[in-house]
Amino acid sequence: MPNKSKYLILAHVSMFAVALIYAANFSLAKMIMPLYIGAFAFIFLRVGAATILFWIFSWNVKEKIDRKDLPQLVLCGFFGVALNMMTFFKGLEYTTPINGALIMLLTPILVSVFSFVILKEKLKWTKIVGLIMGLIGAYILINQRQNVEWNANNIPLGNLLVAINAASYGVYLIMIKPLTQKYNYLLLLRWTFTFGFCFVIPFSWSELTEIRWSEWPAFAYWVLLYVLIAVTFLTYLLNGWALTIVSPALVGAYIYLQPLLTSFIAIVGGFDVMNLTMASASIFIFIGVYMVGKK
Repeated sequence: MPNKSKYLILAHVSMFAVALIYAANFSLAKMIMPLYIGAFAFIFLRVGAATILFWIFSWNVKEKIDRKDLPQLVLCGFFGVALNMMTFFKGLEYTTPINGALIMLLTPILVSVFSFVILKEKLKWTKIVGLIMGLIGAYILINQRQNVEWNANNIPLGNLLVAINAASYGVYLIMIKPLTQKYNYLLLLRWTFTFGFCFVIPFSWSELTEIRWSEWPAFAYWVLLYVLIAVTFLTYLLNGWALTIVSPALVGAYIYLQPLLTSFIAIVGGFDVMNLTMASASIFIFIGVYMVGKK
């Protein structure tokens, strides 16, 4: 029992780290896209780098994937990597980080619905109330920052693409969960990204050839490195491990922390201050995540 509690705590630490990494990604990626790099070219580099890293880190995993599970892994690569990432980055190129963060709040709701329909998980009243509270808190937090100006030339299309991204990631979490009970999660991520990379290549190659690397300022390379290593490799690694311990619904619920952490990062950096709205939203969010994960 102590070991189980220890792993549960580590799973929460992992999911919190993922939320923190993603929180910074909304604004950082927007700083260099599409000015220096197109969305699909960004995805090519992101998925390609992660695929290489997962092959390196799983080199000593000797398990084999059953042939009957390969179609499911191919779909995980499509929904969890290709469609998920391409629609998110293309959507972020057209819309604002604020709108993108708000629409991403659909993910935990969709994951809970998919878990109920596909995995037959019980939809307890505590989970429903927790999802609603998290949604309210995140909406309050994001809504007060609607006056921020960003380069967004097609907000409706961008919002639609981010919504597709949220649904796609929800499907991925549900499809990968049964496989995490059967295979090593590093092995799953290796093949998920390999199949996902195959889907990405045809859409991204032309944009990749248009990048003018010599015109990039130094900060753009640091942002690219952060997205390649932290936002892609580390987040999927940590979430993949967490899924072996907790439910997809709880993993999805941690997305409510992203706008909250984005605000805290701004406060630490001296770009924002704590106010009553942020404090009340924080209470809603933390209670919501607690209720979704409460047994």
